[in-house]
Amino acid sequence: MAAVGLREQRGPALLALLVATFLIGMSAWVISTAVPSIVADIGGFASFPWLFSAYLLTMTVTVPVFSKLADTIGRKRLLLFGLAVFILGSVLCGLAWSMPSLIVFRVVQALGGGSIQPLALTVIGDLYERTERARVQGYLAVTLATASVIGPAVGGIFAMFDLWRLVFLINLPLGLVAAWLIHRNLREKISRRAHRIDVPGAVLVTGGLTLLILGLLEGGDAWEWMSPTSVGVFGGGIVLMCLFLVRETRAAEPVIPLGLFRQRLVVMLAILGVMMGGIMVGLTAFAPTYLQVAAGVSPVWAGVAVATMAIGTPASSALAATLYLRWGVRRTTVLGAAIALAGAVGLAALAPFPSVWTVAVCAALVGVGFGFTTIPGLVAVQESVPWEQRGVVTGLVTFFRTLGQAVGVAVLGAVAKSILEGGGAGRQDPAAVLQATIAVFAVVAVFAVIHLLGACGMSRDRTPAVEALSRAAA
Repeated sequence: MAAVGLREQRGPALLALLVATFLIGMSAWVISTAVPSIVADIGGFASFPWLFSAYLLTMTVTVPVFSKLADTIGRKRLLLFGLAVFILGSVLCGLAWSMPSLIVFRVVQALGGGSIQPLALTVIGDLYERTERARVQGYLAVTLATASVIGPAVGGIFAMFDLWRLVFLINLPLGLVAAWLIHRNLREKISRRAHRIDVPGAVLVTGGLTLLILGLLEGGDAWEWMSPTSVGVFGGGIVLMCLFLVRETRAAEPVIPLGLFRQRLVVMLAILGVMMGGIMVGLTAFAPTYLQVAAGVSPVWAGVAVATMAIGTPASSALAATLYLRWGVRRTTVLGAAIALAGAVGLAALAPFPSVWTVAVCAALVGVGFGFTTIPGLVAVQESVPWEQRGVVTGLVTFFRTLGQAVGVAVLGAVAKSILEGGGAGRQDPAAVLQATIAVFAVVAVFAVIHLLGACGMSRDRTPAVEALSRAAA
């Protein structure tokens, strides 16, 4: 096996992908601590949640389209395009004069960002062999974890000095560096042939996913779940997705080849991704408030407790790569899902006794489990398809994880809201928040059980090490 790292021949290309991934990872977190400063300057407190919802929605619905384009026109050109749009959106965000304008510019930013992370994963699948790929995916996991820690700190520093616009403008030099590295170091060979881009399919899947995810994000908040608006949004989304499925059976080059879902591995990874997204939301969105209100700890310590999940994932990634090569994808993934389940069950069982240490340890266990479940499945599914489908299948893995976050926001938010409003107490009442969080963590534990069942549902596979021995014996 060839050397893997920044000093070998492929090192400059890997560095370019890591910088681009760090840029997108940090942009998702850096704004979280700057919101009070933004609202104080340009107003729009009632609308600020859309800074996050619009970004998540746009990135989610564009992943399938960008992934297909990567298989059609090539990874490098699409990466450079995504970076250019992301930089443009970041500059516009830095110049925003009102909350509505900032939300619109966040959409532009997300249009570019939606292509970068799945494409980085796809390019790694192109550059590295299976025996190397698991280790390199671990580098990306470390990069994202680092961005999740540095991002809020940078945003908080800029907010302290009323320099919130730098939260977005800092992406300009970082983005230009990433684009230069990609242009200079990434090489790819594309088979030149005529392509028929499925524009109707792209429009249908984007419109359908937009309505469905919008309904999940806003249901129970902007409108009641059973209101005419909610029924219309979900109904419209379902109709568009049904038309999309019909279209894909007839398209010469479908956006998402439906035949991929005949693979058991792809179906199980979809289940794992959705459940993983729901578990992540349960920790990142609800645990900090739980600790601050029910346990009375500071926002800093609440954030540190949850951050252990981001630290646990890359910490287990290197070992996951080694175990994958020895055990194969199923056994490694089941091990990770079992560890994540232990963390989720521990969190649910100990929720009546709020503690920073409890949340930190359980979140770390969940993160370690995710490290074992994420990398083997991604490497295996990339190996199971040819080059011209690698972008699509990698995008699907990313898409289902993000979809799970939207589902988690809807389900867990509805659970918490029903308890908080049903008891008649305020949202800052410690007893009410405690009861709501106990229920939320119980649902997270259910997500973790389904996550484990998805891992157990993977087919038994021959490990790369066994295959290598078989070839040597032949």
